[in-house]
Order: sequence, then C-alpha cells, then structure tokens
Amino acid sequence: MSIAALLDGTLPVGVSMWKLAQPWWEFILRALLVYGFLLVTLRLTGKRQVGQLSPFDFVLLLVLSNAVQNSMNAGDNTVGAGFILVATLLAVNGFMSWLTWRSKRAEILLDGRPQILVHNGQLDEAMLASERITRHELMAAVRQAGVSDVADVRVAILETNGRINVIAKPPAP
Repeated sequence: MSIAALLDGTLPVGVSMWKLAQPWWEFILRALLVYGFLLVTLRLTGKRQVGQLSPFDFVLLLVLSNAVQNSMNAGDNTVGAGFILVATLLAVNGFMSWLTWRSKRAEILLDGRPQILVHNGQLDEAMLASERITRHELMAAVRQAGVSDVADVRVAILETNGRINVIAKPPAP
C-alpha cells in the first residue's frame, strides 16, 4: 500500500471492506444502546405487539430495523463492522435469555406477567384496555379454542409471549 493511497483515502480492493471507520468498541457500545432502546420501547408497546404480529406490526419492525441501522454502524458498511454488530447483538440476546431463565425478577421485568382477561365467564374490560386487546381479538382466540361464548370460558390468559390461551368451563353434568 502506497503513502498516496493512504493520503487520498483510497485503499486496494479487499482492504476497504475490512478497514473499520470507527474503533471496534464503538460498534459494541452502539449495538448495546440500540438494543436496549428497542427492548424498552417494544416492551412498553405491550405483549400483543410482539406475540401477534399484524401486517402493520411486521412492517413497523422492518422499518425499525432500517431506522436503527445507521445508528449502530455509524455509516460504516465494512464486513468487520457487520461481524462486530452481529456478534454483539447475538451475545446480548443470549445474555438476556440466560438472565430471564436465571432470575424470576428479571423475567418479570423483561417479559412481564401473564394477564387474566376472562375469569369464570367474566370479561375484564380494564385488562383488555390496558393490554390494548380488542373484543374481536379476544373472541378470535375464544373461537379458536372451540368455545362460542365468553360465558363458557373458565379462563383466558394473555401469556408473556403475546398469545391468548383459553380454557373452557367443563360441561355441566
């Protein structure tokens, strides 16, 4: 490599894809910051957003990934920067999985708690509103469980993964 190539910013083919524009630790810090920000904001939007993706939610996730790309890579499109970011995101995700497995408190903080939407045929309107679940969405889950009326539901639970599990009342003798 010549001094002229260094001075004018041009590098031979193959070298430029590995030459980081920022220090390696900055990519790790950026990835951790963006991961944390997205984790908090997606957690605040509720369980339904992650567990039951509508087409709008899916498009939102795609656009979010594009929106945060430059904040993570600082405009550096090198292979090395990509490897660092991928390794960092996989490592932090693995750590979060381990942490929620190891600590009940972390699991509740990060994943939330299951919420009871229907108990003995009684619909909890306040819980539906707080979780932003429509009656239509609840009834779709009830029908999917083979029950036609909320009055016939023993319990309907919004799980931490966003799925609604429905348990029917036993048939009357």
